[in-house]
Amino acid sequence: MIFEEFGFRYYGPIDGHDLPLLIKTFEFLKTQNEPVLLHIITEKGRGYKPALEDPGKFHGLGKYKIETGEAIAGGTPTFSQIYARSVTDFAKADEKIVAITAAMPGGTGLSVFKKEIPERYYDVGIAEEHAALFACGLATQGLKPFLTIYSTFMQRAYDMIIHDMAIQKLPVRLCMDRGGLSGDDGPTHHGLFDIGYLRLVPNLVHMQAKDEDEFVDMLWTMAHYEGGPIAIRYPRGSGTGATPKDKPVLLEIGKAEVVESQGQVALIGLGSMFEVAEQTRQLLAARGIDAALINPRWIKPMDTAVIEQFARQCKVVCTFEDHVLHNGFGCAVIEHLNDAGIKTPVARVGWPDEFIEHGTPAILRKKHGMTAEAAVEKILALLQ
Repeated sequence: MIFEEFGFRYYGPIDGHDLPLLIKTFEFLKTQNEPVLLHIITEKGRGYKPALEDPGKFHGLGKYKIETGEAIAGGTPTFSQIYARSVTDFAKADEKIVAITAAMPGGTGLSVFKKEIPERYYDVGIAEEHAALFACGLATQGLKPFLTIYSTFMQRAYDMIIHDMAIQKLPVRLCMDRGGLSGDDGPTHHGLFDIGYLRLVPNLVHMQAKDEDEFVDMLWTMAHYEGGPIAIRYPRGSGTGATPKDKPVLLEIGKAEVVESQGQVALIGLGSMFEVAEQTRQLLAARGIDAALINPRWIKPMDTAVIEQFARQCKVVCTFEDHVLHNGFGCAVIEHLNDAGIKTPVARVGWPDEFIEHGTPAILRKKHGMTAEAAVEKILALLQ
């Protein structure tokens, strides 16, 4: 009756697997001149036993063996797996750590935490706003909430991030899986906007690691940070395969890593795009052009001293980010250099101002100029 109270004529429920019935019903409903609501009942994974037995796994899946439904394992652990394993281990040694997600235990890897420390695991369902506010409440009581939500869905909790976390300086750990391109998940799942919507929020720290080893160090740093909300973005899938150290180390917040210090071009590769910056350096070297290489680590606070140093020392700066160019990391670099009165030209490699379609990362990066070859073209144009 609730739908008819809203002004819809209600039909159903009907069997969503009965194709002739569906067609007949739709043909009838097209003749109606009023709002209608059709209630269809389907069974997830119908006709395929592995999917029926594990529907959560088959919500979003890569390659798998059709006969058994077994996933084809990749060569190295994914960032999600490393995240879940690390935070679970941290929580075993620190009883203040709790994990919160919004109906994403499988995708974020937190099913491990749920299994091993169920009393400190919370899944609030598809309610990101509630998850964020719940994390704030726990933080006021001295707990250390790790709020684990895909980057694209953290947008739903933006009001809470500003009004409840940042203004109050509550130490909620924002762990944003799928930060960057999310491959075949498509435009609804690409996490290409979080730098833009977080870098303007006061009292908030934001970072991205260049590889798995540094990623665990950042998580360890988050676990010990009490100055306010702190966020980390990390991509879907695996990275370079760098094995984390036996014991993670605390990182100095706001301090970049200078990998190569000499060159007439400064390459600043954020997170997963650091590898592309390295490739760009090799291509430039083949042309006789030396390039400095920086791993910025921190989106906010940005290491402005290092940015200024290399902008003054080099002829061209080039930034790399797995994020839209508008209001992204490269934009922050340009803003700071402008305010500092430094006129060194800045080339930027990032995603265009459009919703990126489905596709494999390799194909999409090539199509949209997210490659070392594209970076070299931009750099050469500015050098000339």
